[in-house]
Amino acid sequence: MVPVGPRFLPGRETGERMNRRDFLKGIAVGAAAALWPGRVRAFGDTSKYIPAVARHGGRWDTRPNGLRRLCWEVSQRTSAEVFPEARPFGLADQALFRYPFLYFGGEGPFPPLSPDEVGNLRRWITWGGFMLADANDGSNGDGFDASFRREIARVLPGSPLSRLSADHVVYRSYYLLDRHGGRLLVRPFMEAAMVGRRAAVIYSQNDLAGAWSRDEHGDWDFQCSPGGESQREVALRTGINLVFYALCLDYKEDAVHLPFIMKRRR
Repeated sequence: MVPVGPRFLPGRETGERMNRRDFLKGIAVGAAAALWPGRVRAFGDTSKYIPAVARHGGRWDTRPNGLRRLCWEVSQRTSAEVFPEARPFGLADQALFRYPFLYFGGEGPFPPLSPDEVGNLRRWITWGGFMLADANDGSNGDGFDASFRREIARVLPGSPLSRLSADHVVYRSYYLLDRHGGRLLVRPFMEAAMVGRRAAVIYSQNDLAGAWSRDEHGDWDFQCSPGGESQREVALRTGINLVFYALCLDYKEDAVHLPFIMKRRR
């Protein structure tokens, strides 16, 4: 069964619905082999969740502790298998196709992506990859925000960013959430670029990784403003939901689970 909710919710037999990662392996093997025979194997080179980090031309590594902490929280709060590491990759790197989850964050503006980076990223997203974009500088109309909007429009010209509705499955893929957190509260919602019915790119301007970030001594790297620790907890739960959405997609849309969800919520 697929792990969801505070522990587990009933799922269907694996013969009826493939696991998210098995599905991604299948499409990646078939499609990627045609372009890069002998090199690209599949999404997920291990059975554990390992996030990739986008190494773009700007300040992409300003939250080194954020994703490690999120991995730790996933391992402690859920039954998902997690490797507590985030692996940086250039956006033209073929190894990116071994990973279903890509974190694209940064502070300040960054230069335009190269044609190879745009093409590789477009293929990765189209073939099933999930990207979380995160404005570490909390920018709105300038800085990272302006650069990211410019580049994602090049990568997915037919899929503009739009507000992610409050009833989207990402808000209940593990926790039931009615708000969006982060180190800051620049916007009370996230945005998404859709590929078909799938939210292939989700974008937060609230610096989620800044809220997750904790050093080796156990101290939080940044304060959360204006909501303090409750805002941080929402950011952590949002991150866990995003991980489960990347791995399971719309599993929780299945109406058979709704009575169980509502009972647990009460």
